[in-house]
Amino acid sequence: MSADAAVTADLSGLAAELSPGGLVTDRDVIDSYSADKALFCPVGQAAALVRAVSVDDVVAVMRFATEHRIPVVTQGARTGLSGAANATDGAILLNVAKLDAIVDIDEVNQTCRVQPGVINQDLKQALAERGLSYPPDPGSVAISTIGGNVATNAGGMCCVKYGVTRDYVRGMTVVLPDGTVTRLGRQTAKGVAGLDLAGLFVGSEGTLGVIVEVTLGLKPLLAPPVTGVGIFADMESAGHTVSEFMASGAAPSLLELMDGGTVGMINAYGDFGLPDGAGALLLVQSDAPGPAGVTELESFEAIAKGQGADEVFFSEDPADSEMFVAARRAVSPAMEKYVAGLGGGELIDDVCVPRSRLGEFFARLDEIAAAHTVEVATAGHAGDGNMHPSVLFDASDAASVAEAKETFAEIMQLGLDLGGTITGEHGVGYLKKDWLMRELDAGARALQTSIKAAVDPLGILNPGKMLG
Repeated sequence: MSADAAVTADLSGLAAELSPGGLVTDRDVIDSYSADKALFCPVGQAAALVRAVSVDDVVAVMRFATEHRIPVVTQGARTGLSGAANATDGAILLNVAKLDAIVDIDEVNQTCRVQPGVINQDLKQALAERGLSYPPDPGSVAISTIGGNVATNAGGMCCVKYGVTRDYVRGMTVVLPDGTVTRLGRQTAKGVAGLDLAGLFVGSEGTLGVIVEVTLGLKPLLAPPVTGVGIFADMESAGHTVSEFMASGAAPSLLELMDGGTVGMINAYGDFGLPDGAGALLLVQSDAPGPAGVTELESFEAIAKGQGADEVFFSEDPADSEMFVAARRAVSPAMEKYVAGLGGGELIDDVCVPRSRLGEFFARLDEIAAAHTVEVATAGHAGDGNMHPSVLFDASDAASVAEAKETFAEIMQLGLDLGGTITGEHGVGYLKKDWLMRELDAGARALQTSIKAAVDPLGILNPGKMLG
């Protein structure tokens, strides 16, 4: 019996095990849940959608899927950029967005326990009321879920000082492919009992199990930062500034970069006070206590001017800080508005290189862009070398699409050539799974496929993605 036939024959049995209304069989609804935001990734026809509201719902789905050898694709908000949440043929889409409780906030131990559907920004707001913070802040902070952030090991703008999602995950509750519920990791600040299985699940993109609760370590509420802006004639000079500034021992709480094209799109989108005509812009913040923050930005100013910056300024006014950070967060909607006029094509890359090679990266990126007719606009987390060059093209024109794919591939190869990685935080999914095999050596490939086979021997979790 095919997977589709098995699901059709036994849906009533599955429905009886789920919360009321949990099983959805309406084709239009299923199809509306069948893809994330990635382009050029196949979207299969799922057999059913389950909107889980309890851990028991997740357990029921995984037991059913194991019994009938049905693929399961776990989803949250579907804001991903790699196709990892896309449906596969005959699959059950297991959406956990409604598992959205902040279970506990422990002020003494500076931890919290949350379900996977909690929105990152909602968690930040709840913690701020208790004088606590959760630093990881992806650009999609207002719409992405903690579960999705854990699944891709998301980063964001504070990573240069405070680290990525992995650095805050202490433990988790996971439903394994056969429906077993297990607790991984720890609740304590320290712990090395056994292999780091919780760490294994961070960044696993739904290929090993379904995360239904996460314990996160927290920080005291972060201090208001001093904010600085450096304006450059070109990206290469900005990249060298980043390398020299970080090599000086600086510890900025944010160090972001936008090229001139991106700045122009933001200015067309809204009034954020960004200068016109810049070749590149560096946005830097320091939350060092007292006068140390100003001192750190004075160091940035000296280095930036030494690299030929046209202008450098900084401010201690919180309103300025909020405006400039809002401008950085506006990159995605501003670019969406811009590409609508080009034909709607946008491929967002996610390469990460050693920051010592950022200058070389930007110089060679300019060469790639000059060799093609599609546009390349770049923003990213310069402080940790994680850049997001976006290839902009006409999605209705076959030649433009082909050239966009070629440009996208050349950027990924450039990242590898400079000792970097094909993805810093967006994940592999379907979009980059072939490239993953290029990045990993033979030993690493064998180890990863062995782990996948051991945890998911039937291969039912998110097949065709990442290691599939």
